[in-house]
Amino acid sequence: MKFSTKYIAACAALASMSLVACNDLDTEPNGYSNRVSTDQKQEAVESNPELASAGVVGISSTINQFSSVYSDNHCDYGWPSLMLFLDSNGPDLLSYNTGYNWYATAGTYNLGNTNNYQCNLSWYYCYKMIKSANDVISNIDAETTNPQLQLFASQGYANRAFAYFTLIQLFQYTYKGNETKPGVPILTPENAVEAATEGCPRGTVQETYDQILSDLNTAINMLENSGLGVDQIAAVGTRRFVSLGAAYALRARVNLVMNNWADAASDAQQAIAKSGATPLSIQEASQPGFNDSDAHNWLWGIYIQEVDRVVTTGICNFGSHMGPFSYGYAQVGAWRLINKSLFNSIPDTDCRKGWFLDANKESNNLSAAQKSYAATYGMPAYGQVKFAPYQGTLNTSTNAVDYPLIRIEEMYYIQAEATAMGGNVASGKSILESFVKTYRNPAYQCVASNAAELQEECWNQRRVEFFGEGMSYFDLLRLNKPLDRRGGGYPSEWVYNIPAPLKPLLIPNNEIEGNAAIGPEDNNDTWSQPNPVDDL
Repeated sequence: MKFSTKYIAACAALASMSLVACNDLDTEPNGYSNRVSTDQKQEAVESNPELASAGVVGISSTINQFSSVYSDNHCDYGWPSLMLFLDSNGPDLLSYNTGYNWYATAGTYNLGNTNNYQCNLSWYYCYKMIKSANDVISNIDAETTNPQLQLFASQGYANRAFAYFTLIQLFQYTYKGNETKPGVPILTPENAVEAATEGCPRGTVQETYDQILSDLNTAINMLENSGLGVDQIAAVGTRRFVSLGAAYALRARVNLVMNNWADAASDAQQAIAKSGATPLSIQEASQPGFNDSDAHNWLWGIYIQEVDRVVTTGICNFGSHMGPFSYGYAQVGAWRLINKSLFNSIPDTDCRKGWFLDANKESNNLSAAQKSYAATYGMPAYGQVKFAPYQGTLNTSTNAVDYPLIRIEEMYYIQAEATAMGGNVASGKSILESFVKTYRNPAYQCVASNAAELQEECWNQRRVEFFGEGMSYFDLLRLNKPLDRRGGGYPSEWVYNIPAPLKPLLIPNNEIEGNAAIGPEDNNDTWSQPNPVDDL
């Protein structure tokens, strides 16, 4: 099968970029007259809370747009693309070095410069989200007691925290031991005027995490005080908004990175209790899925509709690039595969082994029709079959699949790791073993005998569980892991063994040029593309 010309005209070359500095993003008017004061806007919203609803919905839409950073670029389709880039950086998710692979720069790991996809997409996606979140926050009185406005404001604080958390993990070394190093510019309604005229410098790592925790604490308090659920914002696609359970889950993630073990374990437990979500059963996980935000194991996700531009493009979306059963880039050679060594480490009794084709291109998780499709289109050994197409329709060109941001399964892994690292290895081991035996592998036994071994086992479980969900590279960073692709099945020119710690991304050129408070000397150090090593 060949793509129509209208879909692949831009496949061989980058289009021109139109980027703006983050301080511009956070000071542009957003539908209000400059003659209206903040107090007047807050008074108007207090008397008519629905005035704030459009801004809340707008936050979720900022990371689900086609060509929001680049012009007509086939990998600029929102947050799922950034997560696919990040997963493709590491040693677990690989693809071939073909002309249809828009994620080849992740394969090359040539990221130590100021002008690559990942620097730009991560920076501008996050600051667009921050801008939208600040708009919502600034228009609602922080002391409001109106339940609906508390619900709306919580979305601004939670999303802003999520954006800053993403930025600080990518643009500086991990929190512990690096607290005084430069972080990222912290933009809030309180410093917007000053930032517009004088720029905004990089805060420290500690200051950035303080802002993140402050925002999440505020979001959780507002969600608890409001007593309302996110279905009060919209009747459909409610999991695109941050519920109380999702807010606790976000804070659990942050505390895990900060090594706040007791808080991470407590927040993970609260997320499980408050969300009402339950993990996929072994039977449910024994078939392609992960495409619908209404699933009972999702806490937060990106909600996609058939009319969204990322869908009507045809192939500029997650379903196209990830595949494997959709019309798009994957089926013409840009397949997404699991590291074959990682695959071989999965026990045959684990239902997740069927999320991938084996060496003989077989999977027990597939129906007869899915097996026939995989064979017809030449799906290679170790190809992923975890992600189902939209509505389960094979070869659909309507790639309106939702994308998970948080699943409840993650909370069990966080609770297990944090409990063990906090000093109670036996309880942490019990949490992990119970979860895996119940929901993934009935024959599982955890053999970890100390906290470090339990943390390592949680990491190995997470590598399989969250394949393709944008979490693996963040784990390498927080755990100070090397990037070792040997024995994984990578193209020879992409086989690397890079020691830890992995270096942070560089702030993009346009931010350096547009932000008066950050000069080239304030950026992270450049680094060279690594040299390939001999494969195992």
